[in-house]
Order: sequence, then C-alpha cells, then structure tokens
Amino acid sequence: MKIFFKSVTTAIFLIMNSLLTAQITDLAKFGIADKNPPKGLSVGEKAPLFSAKDYQGNKIELQKYIEKSPVVLIFYRGNWCPVCSRYLKNYTDSMKMVTDKGAVVLFITPETAEGAEKTVKKTKLPYTIVIDSDQEIMKSYDVLFEVTKKYNRKIKTLLFTDIAENNQEETAHLPVPATFIIDKTGSIIWRQFDPNYKNRASTKDILAHLPQN
Repeated sequence: MKIFFKSVTTAIFLIMNSLLTAQITDLAKFGIADKNPPKGLSVGEKAPLFSAKDYQGNKIELQKYIEKSPVVLIFYRGNWCPVCSRYLKNYTDSMKMVTDKGAVVLFITPETAEGAEKTVKKTKLPYTIVIDSDQEIMKSYDVLFEVTKKYNRKIKTLLFTDIAENNQEETAHLPVPATFIIDKTGSIIWRQFDPNYKNRASTKDILAHLPQN
C-alpha cells in the first residue's frame, strides 16, 4: 500500500512539474522570463492610484479622474510593436464610442516620451498616453515582466529595436497588454489579461462592461 501511494505521489509530482514546465515554456514564446509571471489585478480589487506624466509632460492623477468618471486603463508595449500599433490605430476611430459614454481612456506604456510621440504619429491616437518610466504603475497592476534574452534578440533582429534601450533601462521589461475598467468607487469591475500579446480587449468588450451612469 505504501509503495502504491508513493507511486501515486510521484506521478502527481511529475505531472504537476510537467505542467509548470509547459506553462513557463509557453510564456517564453511571448517573451516572459519570470518563473512567477504577472497575473494582473482581479475584478473587485481596488485600483492602485498613481500620479504620472503624459508624453507631453502634463500631470495625470488617476484619483481626479475616477472621482468623476469610469476609467479605462490600457497597457501597451511600445511604438516598435506592430501589433500594438495596429490595435491602437483601431482604437483611434472606435474609442470615441467609449468616451461618449462618459469614460476616460488612459494608455500606459514603459517607453519614453519620445517613443510615445512616435506611437501617436503612427496611429494618430488622440487619447492620453501615460509614461510609466519607473514601472510603478505596471508593477502595481501586476502586468510587468522581465523579457527573455531570446525574445529581446528576436525583436532586435526583426524590428531593429532593443527593448531595454527603447525604455532607457538596463534590463528589458514589458507589460502584458492588459485592459482594466475602473468605476467611480475606485474598484476594478472588468479586466482583459492575456500573456499572448496578440489578444487584446476590443472596443465592443469595453463598451459591454462600462458601468451605467
């Protein structure tokens, strides 16, 4: 009997270890190096407040926005990312439906103000881009991860961009391009979070989950 339970325990351990290894390998496809990958804040949690600047140097305080309106936070990777540029360009036209519902939309990026300005020129995005140069916003919403060296080399080769240099840091970090909707009480009422950076929240998703005035 002892041998049986020992065998079962060993089998369970091997299965769990295999699943964990597969998960880490799968995440590595998207550039995520962390053994404890970000999970994103959950619905029902209080949204961490922040004070930062947009790419034009204007002060942005989340508290002042949520006192008056629902807020949609959208994290993106950088001007070098063609997937980000495509999605942000789509938002340029469709996001007005969100703001017409009374919501404020804030885009958050780890890149420099110069990089964000390139994003605006590429996408014609008319909404506020917040520069998270110290990574505190990304950390507080649990979307930040360290980029694998292999993925960084891939971006250098294919897109001619060093992620660390683009963000003016020594080690390359990126956010999972998540979306959070925050109501006027400061609570997260909906989120889209997927390590696969090709999967993003659509305007339709956001509209469907905005709080009713």
